Order: sequence, then C-alpha cells, then structure tokens
Amino acid sequence: MTRLKAFQRVVSQYADIADSLLVYIEEAHPSDGWVSSDAPFQISKHRCLQDRLEAARVMNQQVPECLVVADTMDNPSNNAYGAYFERLYILQDESIVYQGGRGPEGYRISELREWLAHYRNSLQDSTAVVIHV
Repeated sequence: MTRLKAFQRVVSQYADIADSLLVYIEEAHPSDGWVSSDAPFQISKHRCLQDRLEAARVMNQQVPECLVVADTMDNPSNNAYGAYFERLYILQDESIVYQGGRGPEGYRISELREWLAHYRNSLQDSTAVVIHV
C-alpha cells in the first residue's frame, strides 16, 4: 500500500476525532529531475506557485476528505517542519504532540495510527489536527 493510501485510511478512520491537513511542498521526485521508478504521478519541478497549486490539486483528488494546501515557493512550511519530503505531525491545543521521522525512512504511519488510537481511548475536550507535510 502506498504511503498516500495509508494516510488516506488514517484520515478516514479518525475523522471523528482529528481534522487532517496535507501541506503540499516541493516535489520529491519531479518527472524532469530525480525520477523515481515507483512515482505514482508525473509532476515536473515547480517553477512557480501555479505549478505547485496544480500539483496540490492532483493530491487533493487522491485524498478528497483531507484539506490540502500548498507551501509557497519560499518553502516556509517545509523549512519550519523539516519535512524533507514527507513527515507526519499531530497538533493539539496549538502544540506539537507527535512529530514523526523524516520520510521516506522515518515515515511511520503505524506510529500515527497508534497515537490516534490512544488518543481516542483517552479522549479529552481538546481537538487534534493531523498534518502531513
């Protein structure tokens, strides 16, 4: 199962306790750059914000129940969260309560699922937001 499909399953499974946000950053394996043989999409390197927004629209079609936003060309979200090129976070009451490892090696959807399951079991009045950068 691809990471995106696994993320999509978690988004659906925990939609009752967590809002999800996917921040689209720069393309990890652009079709005109460092190409990956298993890349699910052919997306060129973003040369302008419009390119990045179009790529984010493609992503939103894959995870329609998750809000998808795009980082600007200066990459402030990518820099602030150290995604390089994918990373999972959970924010609760405006604080980071879970920070996953950097992808692809440190990306562990199982850890995210475990945290959310534990949270569901000990549900409090606050809300959690899952961010996939």
